Amino acid sequence: MADHSHVAPVETGADMDYREHEHTYRLFLTVVKYGSLVCIAILIAMAFGFFVSSAGFFSAAVVFLIVCALGGFLLR
Repeated sequence: MADHSHVAPVETGADMDYREHEHTYRLFLTVVKYGSLVCIAILIAMAFGFFVSSAGFFSAAVVFLIVCALGGFLLR
């Protein structure tokens, strides 16, 4: 006869490691949060460098660092 016992796959009722799942989810949210901050800071620095006539690369880099520092302080 065939063996009808449930073995291994999660779909059939195997135990999950919920602590590891929650840790991975928190890590994912943190990466998305700070990744979004960096993307927004890059866009702001690019706009600053483009629209301010006397601003150059270094001024835009300073704006990028300021926005990243301020955003990192506010997001923590």
